[in-house]
Amino acid sequence: MYLSYDQRSLDIQYSPSSRVADINVYLHEYAVRSAAARDRLAVRRGIRYGPWPEQLLDFFPSGHAGAPVLVFVHGGYWQELSRRESAFMAEGLVAQGISLAVLGYGLAPTYRLPEIITMVADGIRWIARNTDRLPGAPGQIYLSGCSAGAHLVAMALLDEPGWQRCGMRAAEAIGGALLLSGVYDLEPVRRTYVNEPLGLDADSARACSPLYNLGAALPPLVIARGDNETDEFARQHTEFAAAVRARGGRVTDLVAPNRNHFDLAFDLGDPDTVLGHSLVELIQAGQGSL
Repeated sequence: MYLSYDQRSLDIQYSPSSRVADINVYLHEYAVRSAAARDRLAVRRGIRYGPWPEQLLDFFPSGHAGAPVLVFVHGGYWQELSRRESAFMAEGLVAQGISLAVLGYGLAPTYRLPEIITMVADGIRWIARNTDRLPGAPGQIYLSGCSAGAHLVAMALLDEPGWQRCGMRAAEAIGGALLLSGVYDLEPVRRTYVNEPLGLDADSARACSPLYNLGAALPPLVIARGDNETDEFARQHTEFAAAVRARGGRVTDLVAPNRNHFDLAFDLGDPDTVLGHSLVELIQAGQGSL
C-alpha cells in the first residue's frame, strides 16, 4: 500500500516516466502522428461543446454514416498535453470505419479538478446529444482515456445527476469504455508532487476519485494497463477493476505485454493488438460486426 512508501518512493511510484528511458520520445511521437492524421484525413477542428474557452473537440469522420465513434480524452496529470497531440490513433481508427472525437479541456492550475471533471463530462454528454450535428452523424459512442484521461472518463460515466439532467443514462448512451493506465483513487496522488497544481485535500481527493463514487450503472469497461507500469499504477488498476466487478459491472481486465504508460494508447488504432482488438470486440458486441 502507498502508506508504506517514503516521500521520494511515493513520488517515483506516481511518476510513470520513471519506467521509461525518455518520455520525450513518446511525446514527440504523439505530436508527429497527430499532425500526420490532420494532414491526411478529413477533420473538423475546434467544434465547440461548452462555454469555457478550452471546451473544443476535433472530429475525424470515418466517411460512413452511422459509424461508431471513439471519444478520446488525453492524459497529462490534468496539467499537460492537449487535443492537438492526441489524434495519433486517428488513421488506424478511420481505416476500420471508426470515427474519432478528440476532446480538449482546461488544465490545472488554471482550473480546479472538479471544473476539469465537469468540462469533460459535459463534452461527452454533448456528443451523446448531438451526434446529428457531427459529420456523418455517427452512431454508437465509445470512450477511451489514458492516465488522467481514464480518470476523467470514469468520473464522467459515474456522474449520474449530470446524465439525468440530460434525460439519459450513461449505460445506455455509451456503448463501452477503455480506461488505460488510470488513477482511480486520488488520495495517494494528493500526497505526491502531482498535487502541487491541483491543491487537493482529503475530502476533495475522495470526491474526485472514481473508486469512491461507484454506484451508477456503467457500460462495459476494458480496464487496461501496460505490463511496464509502477507498482502503484498496477495496484490502482487491479483494485478498480475488482471494485467495478464486485458491483456487477462488466469488466475486461487487460495487461498488455511489452507496453508502458505512454505507448499503450498507440494500440487503440491497431486491431491486431490486444487493446485494439478489445475495442473492436466492444463495438461488435454493441452493434454488430464492423
